[in-house]
Amino acid sequence: MIKATEKEKEALEKYLLQFLNIEKMFPLLPGITNKESMAGLMGIDHEELENLRTLFRENAKKAALEMLKEEEVLEWIDEIPLEKDDTIVAFGDSATDDLQGWFEIFKNALDITVPEADFTFINAGISNNTTSDALRRMSRDVLSYEPNWVIVSLGMFDSQRLSFAPGRTLLPLSETWENLTTIEDAIATVTENPPVWITPPPVIPGLLEKMELFEFEIEERDLSNIREILTGKKGYIVDPLGKRMGNPPEAWYYLSDGINPSLSGHVNTVKELLRSLATAKVVDNRPKKDQD
Repeated sequence: MIKATEKEKEALEKYLLQFLNIEKMFPLLPGITNKESMAGLMGIDHEELENLRTLFRENAKKAALEMLKEEEVLEWIDEIPLEKDDTIVAFGDSATDDLQGWFEIFKNALDITVPEADFTFINAGISNNTTSDALRRMSRDVLSYEPNWVIVSLGMFDSQRLSFAPGRTLLPLSETWENLTTIEDAIATVTENPPVWITPPPVIPGLLEKMELFEFEIEERDLSNIREILTGKKGYIVDPLGKRMGNPPEAWYYLSDGINPSLSGHVNTVKELLRSLATAKVVDNRPKKDQD
């Protein structure tokens, strides 16, 4: 096995590893359950991999505990419309896949405050997924669980403008609209509960431009168009204007890439999610002919 250099290990610990959930990307790969092999792909040994993953999970739990000190958060949890044996699937991209991301904080918050419940949490996030990527795996990763609730957090990576083709987004807006509509229709085949839609937050372009790993830009005008699509959906709309990271967005709420949220940014998402579930009415802004 080729060992990672100290610089590479630092990059894994500070940025990459929380999104490198290879088992979810390639579930049918022979040997995917071999933890030593997975660690070897990253240039570290099994113990180092498990220690780092444990660190991220502990960060999510600590963030949940800190958030639960706020009385308002506890009041929202008391009002959310979940039954105590519900299966909850989070269907998303990097922010969802993150080992210390919003869904892990949300899970810890409910486990701590509703210990008598028997929730099943399924993290169906895969890093850098567009709505097309997610749609292709939806049957396996979402519908097969017959969930009671599906929380959708997609759209960020549809809006990429590649460095060699800045005149268009990676997916045209019409395709994003069709994909999200198909996702919405598919959810309705397994549960009567409405979808929960989390809008993409803005990005911080200055930070994104400094990341050597990325050769694309994401512009607010494109994210705004995606939020507009989402606010036209039936269900709970979390942060419809994309203001949860500040207005304008504050770097404190992001990792060094200016796209993915920091722990503090993820906590903001969880608060908006809980507030929406507890206080918002289910909206149905679809055209009359589509309302059934």
